[in-house]
Amino acid sequence: MVYLLAVIGAIAVAYLLWRAFGSDRVRVGSKARKGVGPDDDPEFLRKLAEQAKRHREDGTPPG
Repeated sequence: MVYLLAVIGAIAVAYLLWRAFGSDRVRVGSKARKGVGPDDDPEFLRKLAEQAKRHREDGTPPG
């Protein structure tokens, strides 16, 4: 019974240490792979502004 408690305690300590020190490294890598959303892409925003300007000048509804 004492060994079982020791194993559970070791697992709990290892998990807490991993969450405290190891999870930051994992998150940084996953953020670096994340793509740029359309609302953050300057090229997309430029095209969107050009389309809106064209629709205002033509008087046609967007879409």
